[in-house]
Amino acid sequence: MTGQAAYLVEADAIEEYPIASAERLESHFYMEWHFRRWRKSRFRQLVDPECGWYGFLLFNEAQDETPVGTLPVDDRLLAKALGLSLEAWQSLLKREITPLHGWHKVRTDAGEIRLAHPVVTEMALKALAGKRRNSEERERRRAAKRLKDLAAMIERVGASQLLRKAGLVEAVDQWLMDNAQGRNRTEALVREALDAVCGG
Repeated sequence: MTGQAAYLVEADAIEEYPIASAERLESHFYMEWHFRRWRKSRFRQLVDPECGWYGFLLFNEAQDETPVGTLPVDDRLLAKALGLSLEAWQSLLKREITPLHGWHKVRTDAGEIRLAHPVVTEMALKALAGKRRNSEERERRRAAKRLKDLAAMIERVGASQLLRKAGLVEAVDQWLMDNAQGRNRTEALVREALDAVCGG
């Protein structure tokens, strides 16, 4: 097909891509790079410098694509991404080792056929896992601060004796989350929460 990298694999060999289209790496300003793995790769050792450079650019290009870590199959889009004419791009695809060495077709969760590379996918999955860990850690710190501030507020409203009750702060916090989301945690609101949790 004109303008399509249809030469890579047959349709029945297409695998499902493991990263959802909705997953984003907004703050993904660097890409983990295993230089020894790169230096020892077949691609690095056998590719000519021109194709190697464009292959490296495609690794980077895939970081901002949807889903993360993939490339379009349309040769016109790949050529445009690299700043090449379609003819120049397709001439590179006739080399023994091409810029698309190691890339293969995958099916996304949206049903789109795109290109993926096992190492690029591995790095994207690792970056997404790191993003989730960072998000969970930020939420843990926010929750710890929220509980600490709430305990101080309970003391200020004269109910410090209730703090001896195991799980009291967490229960009041949950009541506020369920019943007063978005409201300032004023002393009056904390008293209301204490009354509700402690039965008046």
